[in-house]
Amino acid sequence: MFSFIQKQDTTHTPATANPGDGTRRAFLGHSGLLLSGAAVALLAGRDALAKGSQSGASDARILNTALGAELEAIAAYQLGAESGLLQKPALDLALTFQGHHKEHADVLAKTIVKLGGQPVAAKEKYTFPVDTLKNQADVLRFAAMLEKGAVSAYLGAVPVFGNRELAKAAASILGDEAMHWAILRNALGETPVPSAFMS
Repeated sequence: MFSFIQKQDTTHTPATANPGDGTRRAFLGHSGLLLSGAAVALLAGRDALAKGSQSGASDARILNTALGAELEAIAAYQLGAESGLLQKPALDLALTFQGHHKEHADVLAKTIVKLGGQPVAAKEKYTFPVDTLKNQADVLRFAAMLEKGAVSAYLGAVPVFGNRELAKAAASILGDEAMHWAILRNALGETPVPSAFMS
């Protein structure tokens, strides 16, 4: 079992920052690297579309960053579940979303292996803004920020695919993250979809 409840390390990202943006956006855009069509095809279970790709090693590296972000999300939801701050039905919601992230991580790990890479392992300890989590709303807001970061990351990836099937596969992953974000906002009493367009 990982150790999650800890004092915030002030040398890391401050609690006022968007905790999900740095990690999740990095694998899809900050470094200037994007998943190849082959990697997204494998993620979507479309192995036939991935045949003939020469970018396996590069894709495996990028996907390992994505896997690291999913593992961090799993740990964040575990933090919420173990905090004692979540009451039903919010606790059930957090565990459901954690299950989704576990499925994402499983698919990513399998795809990395198919590309010839070695999947990263979860860290024993993550640095989360624990000192700022005082009640259920704080935990849900933290989770919502992580999910918004994931939405932004995938939103940046969808337009780069010329192949409509690959764009569709990436959009499917984005859709799951967007639903998490909207449902968490709703649980906080906020407008689930704050605007007509995602930025």
